[in-house]
Amino acid sequence: MPEIDTQAFLRDLHELRGIGRFRTGVHRPTYSAQDMESRRWLMRRLEECGLHPSIDGVGNVLGRHPGAGPHLLVGSHIESQNEAGWLDGALGVVAGIALARAGLPVDVCAFADEEGHFDVGFLGSRSAIGEVSEAEIDGSRNRTDGTPLREALASAGLAALPRMQLEAGRYRGFLEMHIEQGTQLESAALRLGIVTGIVAIWQWRIVIEGEQDHAGGTTMAERRDAGLTAVRLLAAIDQAFPLVCGERSTWTTGRISLDPGAPSIIPGRAEILFQFRDVSMPVLERMEATLRALIRESNRRERCRATLVEVSRATPALCDPGLMGALSAAAEALCPGGWQTMPSGAGHDAQNVAKVMPAAMLFVPSIGGISHHWAEDTKEEDLALGVRVLGAAAERLLAG
Repeated sequence: MPEIDTQAFLRDLHELRGIGRFRTGVHRPTYSAQDMESRRWLMRRLEECGLHPSIDGVGNVLGRHPGAGPHLLVGSHIESQNEAGWLDGALGVVAGIALARAGLPVDVCAFADEEGHFDVGFLGSRSAIGEVSEAEIDGSRNRTDGTPLREALASAGLAALPRMQLEAGRYRGFLEMHIEQGTQLESAALRLGIVTGIVAIWQWRIVIEGEQDHAGGTTMAERRDAGLTAVRLLAAIDQAFPLVCGERSTWTTGRISLDPGAPSIIPGRAEILFQFRDVSMPVLERMEATLRALIRESNRRERCRATLVEVSRATPALCDPGLMGALSAAAEALCPGGWQTMPSGAGHDAQNVAKVMPAAMLFVPSIGGISHHWAEDTKEEDLALGVRVLGAAAERLLAG
């Protein structure tokens, strides 16, 4: 079994945590000064581990092992959500450093913008498998402030760099270690999760057109209130989805905006950002059909017309049985009875990499299930156990 230096692994995690620190978490939005500092930090660490580091035209960082194969690809991402947690993504990248430091023939990657600050969606990992066109980059903007992606890349010093693609045939597979971002492991008093599949996220924009008017002079009978129509539609969705969803389906209204958004004006327009998630295509298709039926019913009943616009849809990714088997065997050897198989309710870069090579994920518990918040945390003993299991699994796969 490779000797994983867990103390060096934890030191690296805490040192990276210091870049863009926010309370007990971090603030490293994609291509910010803090994000680019973290990428430079990573490249130094990769070089110290004997890897050949490079950064590409969208900010993907790759540390390439110089020796003969076989190789594994290990990693995740290092940018964060705004004012968010210190482990989400960073854990998987630093785990890759730990495996490289132990002498395992791994390449380590940090894919750019997994967190979706720009509207391409999984920009780095999709670019690395050849899915992102130049036109898509041309049209992309920051979801928060509208900055064009091209402008952000230029400001970060990346505009002149080529975009890399993962080398076909180089890898036996991809491993991504991650915090659970939920409570299943903690609730079951378990320390490890072997991921069976990664959900697809289907995102929608619902636009409701009413009529802007005076809040006092317009009677209730005369109104075409887009806000009230939006509320009633969302309530209908929440009532109908439990009848068609899967066991681990989720759905979320991420934003409701009313126009013009003033207290004395009846909103003439409402815009809703809505998503649902599952690991099963039939379930996703059933939820979509239900959503479309509810939009049609709303348009039959209401005085404000609703239009459904597809924003994005991903494909669920099942984890590779061979890689899962190696993770399971390592988990049982190092933590007998302390692990379970489970789906991932969040999207990850692994689901894109899985399109070009076998991929699997290892979860460690999240304290209180908290993630995408600065209070996100995991016990250090669970972090250390996770990287030891990842290393043992990698050795099994490389020796096979």
